[in-house]
Amino acid sequence: MKETKLCPRLSKAMELLGKRWTTLILYQLLDGPQRFNEIESALPVSGRLLSERLKELEKEEIVQRKVYADVPVRVEYSLTEKGSALEGAIREVENWSQTWIK
Repeated sequence: MKETKLCPRLSKAMELLGKRWTTLILYQLLDGPQRFNEIESALPVSGRLLSERLKELEKEEIVQRKVYADVPVRVEYSLTEKGSALEGAIREVENWSQTWIK
């Protein structure tokens, strides 16, 4: 049997994007900056898991968190340039799903 060498960068990308809800969170943020509650209400995901995924995406510099000094404090999440670069791939998967997923 032929041994296959996996690209470590592709492997890391698939590990990150393959986590449950991650790609749908990114899809939601394609519409622009949103508050935590807006993302949470748009997706059937728990607040704890959403918070965990947003922290992971922020650590990878795919999502940025902006805190406004309003009263009460307002926090918005948006895609970074690195995160926005995923739009083409996400849209292609969306197009594929429209054609092939019943």
